[in-house]
Amino acid sequence: MGETTRDIVRRLYDAYASKDFDQVAAALHEDIDWIIYSPVSVFPFAGQRQGRAAVLQAMGSIAEQYMLESYKNEIVIVDGDLAAVMSDVRFTQRATKRVLRFRIANFLRFQDGKLIEFREFVNSFDVVEQALGRELSL
Repeated sequence: MGETTRDIVRRLYDAYASKDFDQVAAALHEDIDWIIYSPVSVFPFAGQRQGRAAVLQAMGSIAEQYMLESYKNEIVIVDGDLAAVMSDVRFTQRATKRVLRFRIANFLRFQDGKLIEFREFVNSFDVVEQALGRELSL
């Protein structure tokens, strides 16, 4: 029996948490459709990316601006080639040394054992306030 979607998800998230970005890159489908739903004006790596090269460039931008401190999956749900993952994450903003801690929800679709579709949601308001170091007034 081959590798299950749950196995692939576990391997992908373990690789990301341990900063094994070569293994992360190997898990991405060449035609991946990737979206991080967050304000691009604050997080320039957010938004939509098409293709492995564009996704890796965005991931490189994240690594330039933020240092991954921890990435702990709290919930993993798998249904066929689909997965939903909720994680508790902590990053340090390199420029300011601010620590950002938040929960993140990812929705993934796999094709031929590779990640072909990725959607990420976070409480953007909270994360923007953490990144800017101040409360936003309405």
